[in-house]
Amino acid sequence: MPFWDLQRQLGIDVDRWLLRQSMSQPYGKAAACHAFEREWVECGHGLGQTRARRECQPEYEDFMECMHRTKLAVRLRTILEQRDKMIKEGKYTLPDYHKGKEEPRP
Repeated sequence: MPFWDLQRQLGIDVDRWLLRQSMSQPYGKAAACHAFEREWVECGHGLGQTRARRECQPEYEDFMECMHRTKLAVRLRTILEQRDKMIKEGKYTLPDYHKGKEEPRP
């Protein structure tokens, strides 16, 4: 067949987004979120799409958090807002190395 494995021959990977963490990785090491993706796939295997969405929601949320770090970004934003509020109230002062006043290095 002339079109057998056309993606590999052309050097493109159209469906890379499907299993982003499970594809071959450099140096043969597993990707950072591979374990979360594997749990999600194993949970939904054989259930059907509708039932898997309902029953595997915690695994999917863990996988998406590992991929996109949305909860981490919200938490960091909250911490920085609290820090700025404390600075305005005068309850906290930045260390010298955050003000650009650190000692010169040799």
